[in-house]
Amino acid sequence: MAQFSKRTSSVRAATAVVAALFASGLFIAPARADDWESCAKDSGEAAIAACTRTIKSGNYEGRVLALAYSNRGVEWKNKGDLARAIADYDEAVKHDPEQSIAYNNRGIAYAAKGDYDAAIVSYDDAIRINPKYASALNNRGLAYFHMGQHQRAIADYDASIQLETDAVRLNNRGNAYASRGQYDRAIQDFDEAIATDSKYAIGYYNRGNAYYSKGDAERAIQNYDRALLIFPRYQDALVNRGVAFEKMGDLDRALVDYDEALRLDAKDAMALNNRGNVLLKRGQHDRAIADYNAALKIDSGYIGAYFSRAIAYESRRQYDAAIADYDQVTKLQPGNAVAWNSRCWMRAIVGQLPAALSDCNEALRLRPGYVNALDSRGFVYLKLGQPDFAIADYNLALRVDSRKAASLFGRGIAKRRKGDVGGANADFAAARALKPEIAADFARYGVGGAPEPVAQRD
Repeated sequence: MAQFSKRTSSVRAATAVVAALFASGLFIAPARADDWESCAKDSGEAAIAACTRTIKSGNYEGRVLALAYSNRGVEWKNKGDLARAIADYDEAVKHDPEQSIAYNNRGIAYAAKGDYDAAIVSYDDAIRINPKYASALNNRGLAYFHMGQHQRAIADYDASIQLETDAVRLNNRGNAYASRGQYDRAIQDFDEAIATDSKYAIGYYNRGNAYYSKGDAERAIQNYDRALLIFPRYQDALVNRGVAFEKMGDLDRALVDYDEALRLDAKDAMALNNRGNVLLKRGQHDRAIADYNAALKIDSGYIGAYFSRAIAYESRRQYDAAIADYDQVTKLQPGNAVAWNSRCWMRAIVGQLPAALSDCNEALRLRPGYVNALDSRGFVYLKLGQPDFAIADYNLALRVDSRKAASLFGRGIAKRRKGDVGGANADFAAARALKPEIAADFARYGVGGAPEPVAQRD
């Protein structure tokens, strides 16, 4: 059978970059001292205008001119104009090739664009000039983290923390350990980050994520509570606390958190998807599908929302609609074995048997031994009237999961069709013991009705 039943709601982690601030510390000609002060100390349009006047004055060169470009670059970055920020940092390092801060901040701008390779090149230059530049080491670690190179990220975080221990760097290293599945080691870093700064909401939030990943939803909630006590509008913490409440079966409190998260950000696709999951579990199919629709309108590539909506459609027996959603997943992620298996199962239910068999074969090519795909393919063979092939796949599935009710029941039907009455009765009994409604499920899917045990001759 396909992996339906429940869709897991998603959680987020938080990392932090360390930017450099520029202070002049230089003697500036009196005639332009006011512009320079504004360029160095003000923010927004006032700083940009002052830096522009300073640059255009022709009175400065070398390091001072480079600082003016750098400061204006910071303001462009803060406004989200990354192209202008990068152009200004380029000018800064052209006028002062040894200005490590400009290289660091250019790296931050490239990282904000998602160009982590270019960011690392800039951080490398900053560190080459100043090997003890803790912020640049942290930021390069963050770039490696986003590239999935977690061990290299940890090495940079280690070096940064040895130079300057602070909550941000400890938090970032904790996230890198968590991404490697080393949750206890991650929690050590989050503990230390919180000890360093007891008001560091991100530290509590990520420690909550680590506990959730360890399967301890209760302690996760305690940490999300602390994060929200410090920052009541911490939208990600609301979303993740909702996931933890959902995990504990407290759907009412999960729904409250998702509602509040969406009040803060109505275009949060993950919160919409997760709220849809709660509504689906409460049997509110129409509202759940509306949330999934809204999530996909915001993010048409959101794989989780396609899966969630397909499950909702399947629960309403709108199998063609579910198949259409799995079509989208297989297009977006051709290597997603779960999607191929799920579409196989849906196609088998509606009688598209050759296409279903092809989908199951692809799922097993992508993930050999995938128990759910073996079960689904066994079901396809059952509907194709090929009991020997069905039994072979069900046997393989049951070697992996001996308590898989669908495989036991399907194998029982195949055995009965081959005349193995004793074997069929044993499988039916085992399947019903695990899932009393299994016969009704198979009847709904169009296979075998709800067979009663068949009497054997002496």
